Amino acid sequence: MTFNLPPCIENQFLTDHAQLLNASFQQFFDEPLLDSTVEQLAKQLFYAPFAVLSHNTKADPIFNYANQKALSLFELNWQQLINLPSRQSAETINQAARDELMAKVTTEGFVKDYQGIRVSSQGRRFQINEGIIWNLHDKQGTYWGQAACFSNWVFL
Repeated sequence: MTFNLPPCIENQFLTDHAQLLNASFQQFFDEPLLDSTVEQLAKQLFYAPFAVLSHNTKADPIFNYANQKALSLFELNWQQLINLPSRQSAETINQAARDELMAKVTTEGFVKDYQGIRVSSQGRRFQINEGIIWNLHDKQGTYWGQAACFSNWVFL
């Protein structure tokens, strides 16, 4: 899935994708990412006080969603985000470790308590603590990529 417009009223804040993020999270952790009505979920997720991102299933996955907190943290606008390979959220020196982490998520379904260094588009480095990364599957079991959320980070 690629969304040309950022989450907004015109596209109902990408309701279907927000529901995929929430349902997949609940599948792994027995609780929703956000406890909200279907009508309010997508908007609340976009404006949540924690960062949420996802990428697609390409061989070199591209980001296909970020909420406002993640866009701000990574210092990206929507068009920059949806054209960015997710591996580029890590510095070159940290990409091998990131690749190993993503492979582990693919195999095991999720990783909790992730800690790692990421970099914004402006070169600001930050450490993510207590992050969660999980696979995205719809109700039919189709794999749609991976997502991450975190609320604990420190600028380095």
